[in-house]
Amino acid sequence: MNLIDFFDKAVARQPDRPVMIFENQPWSYRSVDVFATRIAHGLREMGIGRESKCAVLSRNHPLAFVALLGILKAHGAWVPLNPGDGTDHALYLCEFFDVEVVFFQAEHVETVDLIRAKVRGVRHLICLDADLPGCHSLEAWASRYEATPIFLPWDPDAVCMVRGTGGTTGRPKGVMNTNRNFEVTIANYLASLRFDGPPVYLAAPPLTHAPAIFAFVTIALAGTIVIHRKFDAKATLEAIEQHRVSLLYLPPTAMYGLLSHPDVRNHDYSSLRHFVYGAAPTAASKLREAIDVFGPVMTQAYGQTEVPTSVTLMPPAALYAADGSLHEQRLLSCGQPTPFTRVALMDDDGSIVPPGKIGEIVVQGGLVMKGYYKNPEATAEASKYGWHHTGDLAYQDEEGFIYICDRKKEMIITGGFNVYPLEVEQVILSHPAVQDCAVVGVPDEKWGEAIKAVIELKHGCSVSGAEIIATCKGKLGSVKAPKSVDFIDVLPRSPVGKVMRKEVRKKYWEGQSRQI
Repeated sequence: MNLIDFFDKAVARQPDRPVMIFENQPWSYRSVDVFATRIAHGLREMGIGRESKCAVLSRNHPLAFVALLGILKAHGAWVPLNPGDGTDHALYLCEFFDVEVVFFQAEHVETVDLIRAKVRGVRHLICLDADLPGCHSLEAWASRYEATPIFLPWDPDAVCMVRGTGGTTGRPKGVMNTNRNFEVTIANYLASLRFDGPPVYLAAPPLTHAPAIFAFVTIALAGTIVIHRKFDAKATLEAIEQHRVSLLYLPPTAMYGLLSHPDVRNHDYSSLRHFVYGAAPTAASKLREAIDVFGPVMTQAYGQTEVPTSVTLMPPAALYAADGSLHEQRLLSCGQPTPFTRVALMDDDGSIVPPGKIGEIVVQGGLVMKGYYKNPEATAEASKYGWHHTGDLAYQDEEGFIYICDRKKEMIITGGFNVYPLEVEQVILSHPAVQDCAVVGVPDEKWGEAIKAVIELKHGCSVSGAEIIATCKGKLGSVKAPKSVDFIDVLPRSPVGKVMRKEVRKKYWEGQSRQI
């Protein structure tokens, strides 16, 4: 199926059900379908067609999602632009990805003025929520067009999203995701998740990232998306209870924010069926606490933009042993391969490694991207030996559960020993005073790289660096223990809340002739 087909089927089944709720106002499937179809007709009149790039620059908002649906109905390709990534990032993506149309919120008009001035390929600008000089609002513009249905051909290999992802050169690469990629992703979740009825999904992190995928999983079951402008711990806890939310996705940092909120145990979470966590490693101690607070609903998903979110899955039941107790070892696992995805672990020579051996997670099948936009060299590098290479090192146990060690490029070599930052972070995060942390290698004449822990403490808590080092030595030994500890008010995070180790590491390597 094309990605838009999941929405069209839900419209036919449940036209009067809310597809979205925003600030307590429902938007029905029928009304959103009419709006998105008018947008699609307008885009087609502009010459937008198969794989034409249309960007949406917006924080979470129903009109941004309607614009996305309109792009898909026109057979175009959605380019999500997160305002949190900055103006230069938006300019680069619009230029490099050959964007022709930009939908935007009025608050980002300064960025759009620069796009208008500097990006020659952008032909049309449409403001989502205001009439601006030389630019009609989305509603006024779309009202000029009919809402007659548009029937697209089945086109599984058509690119329907181009999204920027980090690159080794410092410039983002453009991941080309196809209709088939999302069809497989949705199929993986529909085969693995269980709901009592149509899900109610709370979208709090940016819909420019993984949360958009769970929105389409929800739509595939004719469910409802509760949209928040941004993540707020108190608002999230209240919304779960108020809207009887059954599906929630958060990166670990946001989950930690919920757990540290003083009201976290004062709300009703009985409606939750799946609290999905992913996008970054999760501390076992925090996961154990989350299970205690939210119940047996914690569900880990692992993937990346190139293989959207569903390479492996850890359903709630798998976190329990046969006697009903928590399976402590599996708290560290990202789950088993999903039903419609081939997953293996590979060494540097292209050989599949057996259970218990560390290798790079590689993926085959319909989940794998079409390639990197206008970058055949990077595409070839990522698909050596006929598999997509994720860059994540892991081992697999005899039951097929995968345990990620760390990013291949972030492994620390200290005194000739390989140390995975994630393993050290897990120990540090178990300390009750620690909110979050990053472990990096820093220059050292004796060791080559010395292990440093950079720690963000919980509000009102304190701990000494010596105590952190002693804790790590006791659990990991002296080689893997940090040689030094720095404390920081707030760790640098991506727009979706992932701690950015590269940014933490950067300042310690400034001025060094050697950049490991």
